[in-house]
Amino acid sequence: MNPGTYHAPAWLPGGHLQTIWPLARMPRTPNYTRVRWETPDGDFIHADWLPLQERAPLVVLFHGLEGSSQSHYARALMHTLAASGWNGVVPHFRGCSGRPNRLLRAYHSGDSAEIGWILARIASRYHHGPIFAVGVSLGGNALLKWLGEQGDAASHHIAGAAAICPPLDLTVSGMALGQGFNRIYTQRFLRTLKAKALDKIAIHKAALDVERIRKARTLYEFDDAFTAPVHGFNGVLDYWSRASSRPWLKHITTPTLLLNARNDPFVPPAALPLPGDCARAVKQELPEGGGHVGFLSGRFPGSLGWLPERLISGFERLARRTT
Repeated sequence: MNPGTYHAPAWLPGGHLQTIWPLARMPRTPNYTRVRWETPDGDFIHADWLPLQERAPLVVLFHGLEGSSQSHYARALMHTLAASGWNGVVPHFRGCSGRPNRLLRAYHSGDSAEIGWILARIASRYHHGPIFAVGVSLGGNALLKWLGEQGDAASHHIAGAAAICPPLDLTVSGMALGQGFNRIYTQRFLRTLKAKALDKIAIHKAALDVERIRKARTLYEFDDAFTAPVHGFNGVLDYWSRASSRPWLKHITTPTLLLNARNDPFVPPAALPLPGDCARAVKQELPEGGGHVGFLSGRFPGSLGWLPERLISGFERLARRTT
């Protein structure tokens, strides 16, 4: 199965496909089994697994900002994996599984150490077939950063990867999210981000500026008041600069699909790689349509099937190389 390049249906609007998701033909929630893992620093995460199928490849999906195994892209991918006889798991970043994590720290766009710990744990225990990793948006940025940092060593854990609509340059994307129609989505993110942050501060009695967090109206303001200081960065610009994956693309040696729509309102053209920015192992696809993890196809209200099929077809080719 090879769905080829994405072509947006004629009835779709521009890049703001997020407004269409609730209408799209959404697959049912997969039959997940939830597993709780203790982290090396005394915290925990939850991972939602599809029912295990013997001698089958595994796809590990890292979700986006405030996402989960219930996100539209996660449900679509896991549904297609199960129907294809593959295995799948969605590890949740800390605090995203519906249960608050123990520590003050949460998760962030450049948390490649967390990606590495999760993949190492899975690789040491999963022996049914090759393992592939997919990162969506924030999860895609963190995955790409890990791939670049690890270089050849990444192949000890996975056979291939894909990053879907990652904000490669966090400064460009962060500023874009504070402008125009994007501010509607920013407010959705901030509602849950601020609530979680304020709860953590109250529990841990952290010396952070509660009023700045409460009044934050942009990701710039929230990241400067909470994300950056909690995770060891010297302000938001230091965080966005050091956490961006774009400088690491040239160091990736694991076969990796980089998929960004040219009309993604969260990832403007200025954030996209220039010729020569990507290593040979990175296959870059830049369809004209798709928005931010939209990629709807078919007749109105649309189907979410194109992206899972594109991912699985690419991973199938890599799986054949390993057998």
